[in-house]
Amino acid sequence: MTLRVAVQMDPLHSINIAGDSSFALMLSAQERGHEIYHYDVGSLTLDEDDRLIAHARPVTVQRVVGDHYKAGEVRRLDLGRDIDVVLMRQDPPFHMGYITATHMLERIEGETLVVNNPRSVRNAPEKVMVLDYRRFMPPTIVTRSVEEVRLFQKKHGAIVVKPIHGNGGKAIFRVGPEGENLGALFEVFNQTWPEPHMVQAFLPEVAKGDKRIVLVDGEIAGAINRKPGEGEFRSNLAVGGYAEKTELTAEEQEICAALGPELKRLGLIFVGIDVIGGKYLTEINVTSPTGIVAIDKFNGTDTPGMIWDAIEARL
Repeated sequence: MTLRVAVQMDPLHSINIAGDSSFALMLSAQERGHEIYHYDVGSLTLDEDDRLIAHARPVTVQRVVGDHYKAGEVRRLDLGRDIDVVLMRQDPPFHMGYITATHMLERIEGETLVVNNPRSVRNAPEKVMVLDYRRFMPPTIVTRSVEEVRLFQKKHGAIVVKPIHGNGGKAIFRVGPEGENLGALFEVFNQTWPEPHMVQAFLPEVAKGDKRIVLVDGEIAGAINRKPGEGEFRSNLAVGGYAEKTELTAEEQEICAALGPELKRLGLIFVGIDVIGGKYLTEINVTSPTGIVAIDKFNGTDTPGMIWDAIEARL
């Protein structure tokens, strides 16, 4: 099966090929003989005939730092007629531009497979979908009210405050049990973001790592443990954390078993979930999940191949 694949993602020249999951997916597709095109989400046009158009370049990729891709001339592609699979891989933030792109990609449903399903992505922001699984979460509230946060903190002690549509570990703050600077911090949050914010009980177990578990079409593909860098409590690789090999606990396997069937039903083929302390689910990442390169490095697996197997099976 030879597929025509369009990858909607950030500029290719800006990626770090050593760990970039989108690049790994492109390499795997190329090895299978698929044609690859790259386009920026800003090039999408819904024309007067309700056809979704992208200005894309055919690309070939190779694992050579500084010379990792070659691009051809721009082509005007009808994503419904000229393409078999669209990989929606641009990085968050999850804002109105991102949401509008999911609406546009929905127009080709029934013609082209979009991974992940754009309707499901729109309805499942990282820190919102997870609220359906509170039985696995640490104590959590979503609010713009500093008074509600103070009540929550009196009950739980130290807390973590996050922008609800943040990503990559950015703008996550720990506030100690005495609530130092909580009022000032919430002023900044309320001035910066119009949405309510996520507040969770701080989990000391994060010092032992924050596990990224990847599920492919609802099945466990592998995991890494991400540990905080020196002087940090955030373990995201993007803010200085580092990865190590890991195994899943019984509680983590239970979480995956609970999520898997629903992720599959929603067309969320490539998903990364975050678990702290072997049992606390904190995020379900569906917009542009990462971590597969590190997982394969430690486990000798082929997660991009598993993802393409799942895509080809759906076609």
